[in-house]
Amino acid sequence: MPIDERQCSPISRSELERRWALVRDMMREHRIDLLLCQAANMITGMGGHFRWLTGIPVQSSYPQTVIFRREGLSTIVMHGDFDAVAQLDDKDPASPGVGVRFTAPSFPAVNYVADYDAELVAKELQKSKLQRIGILAPNTWFSSMTTGLRKLLGDVEFVDITSQIDEAKATKSAEEIELIRRTAAMQDAILEKVRTHIKPGMRDFEVMAYGQYVGQMMGSEAGYFLGSSAAEGDPILIRRRIEHGRELRENDVMYFQCENSGAGGEFTHVGRYFALGKVPRELEDVFSAIIEAQEFTISLLKVGASCSEIFAEYNAYMKARGFPPERRVHCHGQGYDVVERPLIRQDETMKLGPSMNMGLHPLVMRKGLFVTCSDNLLITPQGKVERLHKTPREIFRLG
Repeated sequence: MPIDERQCSPISRSELERRWALVRDMMREHRIDLLLCQAANMITGMGGHFRWLTGIPVQSSYPQTVIFRREGLSTIVMHGDFDAVAQLDDKDPASPGVGVRFTAPSFPAVNYVADYDAELVAKELQKSKLQRIGILAPNTWFSSMTTGLRKLLGDVEFVDITSQIDEAKATKSAEEIELIRRTAAMQDAILEKVRTHIKPGMRDFEVMAYGQYVGQMMGSEAGYFLGSSAAEGDPILIRRRIEHGRELRENDVMYFQCENSGAGGEFTHVGRYFALGKVPRELEDVFSAIIEAQEFTISLLKVGASCSEIFAEYNAYMKARGFPPERRVHCHGQGYDVVERPLIRQDETMKLGPSMNMGLHPLVMRKGLFVTCSDNLLITPQGKVERLHKTPREIFRLG
């Protein structure tokens, strides 16, 4: 395949071949010849299974569906002209491993075109006359694809192998780990730039936009920024873009969290507080407790450990110190998805393993108070835990 200078940090062909070999072994085990996966909206940190399988990022709201074959090249169905067919034969650098591409001008907000993509996929599947078809990450599919295929294919058995692929996806290769390290380093640089840029009179969205700009100039592909500012006595919440209109004032504190991917599309996340004056004592005290909670969690991240048992130990630790238990998730995997398995939680069955990229953000939330600190850790191939972000875990006092 020719090198294309237009491609920004594409994954290597050898890495894709490694993934494909793993998936094809699973397909043989489950006696399936075809595997389906669909994705959209990767700009917001989802659809990572599709990118892991194909090497193709789907940034827009227009979905793409892959028919991945146990033998031979893949087929892609995506947005485009009516009845358009592109014979790629694995020669398009932007579509590695793809033999042919079919398109239809469907739009998610136009309900009457809902079956267009499913009809193209079903037509291709019917050529094989298979009774068992594999599916991957159906929770990320548009419902029109799942309902359309069931209607068009009749009694075909769909075999969900997502959990097995999740194990492989969670275990990062050497190439993925290098990309993850680069993402963490990029976010450290964003925090440093924001630290010297933020000042009274700016609005929250201006600070977030500056951080996003810095990240884009360093190769960031997707993601978003969270946080907000507040005066002493008001909680500093994780707020979204629509709530970033507040103007920063003297003695405010701002929480700023990067939730963006780096070059190559791998996610990490990091968040820190910036104080435009004196640091409130309660914030300082609880933040110190949060760092201790991080360290306690890190001590439990061992290869082979049960995620549900870690979660129980963590909640017992927090309760013993007078803090509320975690009721969502405080530690989880990351990669092509901003949140992926394993989750440190009572409902997770996957055990921790080497080469996992784990996001960690303990939280204390009670009346008038919301305190956290976000960082990423790598469980190394040797089973040790390495902090990926190098920004000091402290509240930065500015001015």
